[in-house]
Amino acid sequence: MSEAADVEEIESDVCVVGAGPAGLTLALLLLRSGLRVSVVERSRSHQREFRGEILQPGAMRILDQLGVLENARARGCHEHSRFRLLERDRVLLDIDYRSLPAPYDHLLSLPQAHLLTELLLHCARFTGFRYVDGCRVGGLLRDDGGRVTGVTGDGHVFRAKVVVGADGRFSKVRRLAGIEAGRTEAFDQDVLWFKLRGARREDGHDVRVFRGAGTSPVLVYGSWPDNVQVGWTLPHKGYQEVARGGLGHIKAQLARAVPAYAELIDDQITSLRDLSLLDVFSGRAERWAVDGLVLIGDAAHTHSPIGAQGINLAVQDAVVLHPVLVDAVRREDTGAESLSRFERLRAPDIAATMRLQGVQSKAMLSTGTFATRVRPRLAAVVRHTPLYRKILRTVAYGNPSVRVAEELFAL
Repeated sequence: MSEAADVEEIESDVCVVGAGPAGLTLALLLLRSGLRVSVVERSRSHQREFRGEILQPGAMRILDQLGVLENARARGCHEHSRFRLLERDRVLLDIDYRSLPAPYDHLLSLPQAHLLTELLLHCARFTGFRYVDGCRVGGLLRDDGGRVTGVTGDGHVFRAKVVVGADGRFSKVRRLAGIEAGRTEAFDQDVLWFKLRGARREDGHDVRVFRGAGTSPVLVYGSWPDNVQVGWTLPHKGYQEVARGGLGHIKAQLARAVPAYAELIDDQITSLRDLSLLDVFSGRAERWAVDGLVLIGDAAHTHSPIGAQGINLAVQDAVVLHPVLVDAVRREDTGAESLSRFERLRAPDIAATMRLQGVQSKAMLSTGTFATRVRPRLAAVVRHTPLYRKILRTVAYGNPSVRVAEELFAL
């Protein structure tokens, strides 16, 4: 058999590269609108560790509308009713999600594997769906005019009317398309992540950030089934300096910042390999579309983990892009101008999120008299004003006008 005969060709209306929340939510929306969709994922299993797993109410509402949330929750999750910034026993900021309308009046710590499994099961119900995992995209297909017409990778050729790059902050599709990432150092910190197993979740209904004298802020929240996710913020590019002090030095600082978990930190953090460093930066691709190709999620715009906006933005991106793609495919107009409508619609929301994250970063990470004495009093006053409710709703929902175009559903 020749080498060419070993290549599998798959044809669809839309080829989505990346099976994360953005890619699979978009795939489901397109499938329900009668389009044929192929999804290419480089990993062989989504049963792996993910750092971001908190859903904001905006994402929950959309996923519930798509019939995905209930079964994803049934696989295991934790609700969190408050976000708190603490310094020793003093509450500096207290955001109460229970003041929002039910049923989306909380944060939800939901393992991404649970969400992705449910999205895949829903997609698999459609005969027009093809899913290929363990496949690394290596190139873009183009016609004589330069329009993207598909992707190639690991013995597969995926031909499509539109390619969607949903492959994350270090997007290979974006790089292959020659689109600059537009990275900016808008945040002055990185985050060292780890998970503690079998932890008794102190104040388990809160997402908490601890600040202590002489230590960097530490994010803590309960994670299914009986774990705690911990994120230690460090000065940007400051990990090497901290690591030079050795593992014992790192564990001592963490134990001092979150003494309730000191014993688990000592027992379970046995090497630097138990820690995962997240390089925090923001970025917006110089453009989100070229002829035949559009970027979505982190491939188009990258954000800080502050405020747990990752999945919220990804799911809402899919909802906004969905009618744009359906219209483009049906009109057989998949040029850059047509696909760029997504960026024109979505860019203001992304800019607003980036501004809000800057404010949140200062609120959580700044130090000094204003941060520890004045800010708590100011926050207590603001909490009883319309401004507090506006800020909470913006964090929780993003753009509340983003809605699923159910009128496009054919199935």
